[in-house]
Amino acid sequence: MAARAFVFKLSPLVRGRLCGTALAARTFRCTAARPQLHRAEGTIALSGRLDRFGGVTVNLAEIGLPADISESSFSKLLQDSLLQWKAEGKVAVWLRVPISLSRCAAAASAHGFAFHHAKDDHAVLALWLGQGESRLPGFATHQVGVAGAVVDESSGKVLVVQDRNKTKNAWKFPGGLSDPGENIGATAVREVLEETGVRSEFRSLLSIRQQHNHPGAFGMSDMYIICRLSPLTYDINFCTQECLRCEWLDLAELARTDDTTPITSRVARLLLHGLERGFREIDLGMEELPAVYSGMFYQLYHRQLPVALKS
Repeated sequence: MAARAFVFKLSPLVRGRLCGTALAARTFRCTAARPQLHRAEGTIALSGRLDRFGGVTVNLAEIGLPADISESSFSKLLQDSLLQWKAEGKVAVWLRVPISLSRCAAAASAHGFAFHHAKDDHAVLALWLGQGESRLPGFATHQVGVAGAVVDESSGKVLVVQDRNKTKNAWKFPGGLSDPGENIGATAVREVLEETGVRSEFRSLLSIRQQHNHPGAFGMSDMYIICRLSPLTYDINFCTQECLRCEWLDLAELARTDDTTPITSRVARLLLHGLERGFREIDLGMEELPAVYSGMFYQLYHRQLPVALKS
């Protein structure tokens, strides 16, 4: 199965509701060079990357700290930097600490920093400097699972699997967890290929399940998305380590059998409706649009508009 993935909420670094009159008046500045130590009024302070909401991010791996810097020395350096940031009206500080400088995290905690999240080689600490309670976003609220319902329109069959080592071997659509930075459709296509050996292409989004306190997501929330795929190949060569069985099953049989899950049987009935009335009746198609602020592209899923309403 794919490595666990989560939906991250680090951008924007401060929630949009901070964009009031005070923050809107701030002049956005961005450091073109890598952050580094700099002197200000006789003291050495940390420099970081500024964001448009009035926060600053400091990456300790990039600013030229001595590899053997002591906890007390870093504490003094951070104290001077905090005084400067407060004087400049910064609302938040994000501190990225590589694992080799973990002692700096202990020093930061003495100044009010708290852990926000951690990855393989670093941890990120945060400190709210603005007025009132912290409005910094949380982290790792959801994991995203994606399944692919591969429908053979000519035969009315769909590709299903039974997981190995499960208490109940029910028919379900092949799928797994989305990798960081991977689009939903790409996850579905990849997982289907890895589990069944069948190549396919993305057509649409069919359903979303939301579940909280999920035991398989470290007690966090889980999003389970089912996509409609079209087969490019039909021969099955399933992964015996993950799957007990894999078959092309009639959609009508999948919709009425008790040997499946509630969500699978419901999506099977949805697909039957699509076969009979046309998939435009059930599909949430995807199109890419440019983001207003970043200029990057995002994927928007929605029912297709009539041609007359598209312009």
